[in-house]
Amino acid sequence: MLRYLAPLALLFASPALAEPAPPNQQTLVEAELAKAPKGTRFGLLVVDDSGKVVVAINPDQRFIPASNTKLFTTAAAYALLPGVDQPDAEGATQVSLVPGKKKGVFNVVLTGRGDTRMSSAANCQQDCLATLADAVAARTKVAGDVIGDDTRFPDQRWSPGMSWNNFGSNDATATSALSLDSNELMVKALPGTLGKPPLLVVPPYVTVRNEAVTVAPGGKANLVLEHTVNSRDFRLYGELPADAGEWRERIGIDDPAHFTAWTFAAMLKARGVKIAGKIQTSHRPVGLVDDPDWRARNAVAIDTARGGPVLAGLVPPPLAEDIVIINKVSQNNHAETMLRRIGRVEGTGSLEDGLAATRALYERAGIPREGYDFSDGSGMSTYNRVSPRAGVALLRWVDGQPWGKAWHASLPIAGVDGTLKRRFLGTPLAGNLAAKTGTLNATNALSGTFRAASGKRLTFSFFANDVPNGESAIPAMEAALLAIYAAN
Repeated sequence: MLRYLAPLALLFASPALAEPAPPNQQTLVEAELAKAPKGTRFGLLVVDDSGKVVVAINPDQRFIPASNTKLFTTAAAYALLPGVDQPDAEGATQVSLVPGKKKGVFNVVLTGRGDTRMSSAANCQQDCLATLADAVAARTKVAGDVIGDDTRFPDQRWSPGMSWNNFGSNDATATSALSLDSNELMVKALPGTLGKPPLLVVPPYVTVRNEAVTVAPGGKANLVLEHTVNSRDFRLYGELPADAGEWRERIGIDDPAHFTAWTFAAMLKARGVKIAGKIQTSHRPVGLVDDPDWRARNAVAIDTARGGPVLAGLVPPPLAEDIVIINKVSQNNHAETMLRRIGRVEGTGSLEDGLAATRALYERAGIPREGYDFSDGSGMSTYNRVSPRAGVALLRWVDGQPWGKAWHASLPIAGVDGTLKRRFLGTPLAGNLAAKTGTLNATNALSGTFRAASGKRLTFSFFANDVPNGESAIPAMEAALLAIYAAN
């Protein structure tokens, strides 16, 4: 379902974007950027509400956008997914009882449909896995297999171009149609006896081989959790000072459907349900992405848990609320799942279908095709590229959509919330600038809007690539934006 109005070309004239920036202001900005770490490559485009260029630095060069990718994914979700501001019935997780091998014993099938917000927390109030466990326990006290079914999407857990060192972290947890607790767990470590391993608190779903050591007081914790991909195994190594206090690390789950089924089985046992079978999963082979039989069966066979009647289902909050989560806190897994859901509108729910649908949307919106390429929906892929002109074009196009104000409200606000909560504090841009951040290896990004000293509203897209290792371009970028604020 396409929910957008005029293409970008009708919102502002493209010749205006070709105008050179005022020379004095351009010089001020370039002077601030010259203070950045040597070797950093910048791209910046700032325009006013008429489309007139305020500052332009390499506006048509392409940059790794990091989490600015989420701007494109979430705008596409508003435009293409039906009922974004309504309860998410389309994404509802369902539970069914399906006859098992033993007479009178039913297998329990959890069928995921793309909801990323289902929770197992003890204090859960909405979209709670416990609700489905209660429904099963009320029907039977013996269950066969407990099956996590995520066949609504093909089994493509990660997108191309993600860095290997991110696997196993909560930044790159696997994507699945059946998710729980954002597919994350917490590992904790406390200092042990000097020369001995730290004391670990490890969730029972995973194992951690502890090769770390407790060292003398002083200094910072230097611990690394290394992960074996497509497993539940981690290795901890490094040093933890005796006075370091508690160390925490959020880790990602490689098979969310299995993790959800495993957690559900534990909930059933706690409710007095005997599990007579095994914890199993049902994944959709990637080789069947274009199989027309899958296309024909999905609406019926998958949604009814392979023929079993739906016993109970959850209705998650509106997707608009998840878009706020994605943009405010830069939630990668939710963004990746959102792209797959876009791919389900007219396709199979594959990564390729999602990317194709968004490309077609951006073309209709008038965003310059040479200004972007995407391999994922979150920005974790180093294959993604965006030009400042394409970033501004997206933001300007969103301005003309009926959902534009709601989408802009999902962006972090400088000095107030999200990933900008501690930035621009004590400056005129605090509480003023609303923008999406982006941080990745050697990359900083920021794109959004703010009002200048004159009250004029400015739209900008700002990228820094090739930032030297261990350094940041953020101070120079913020100084440049403050100079632009003062000069307009």
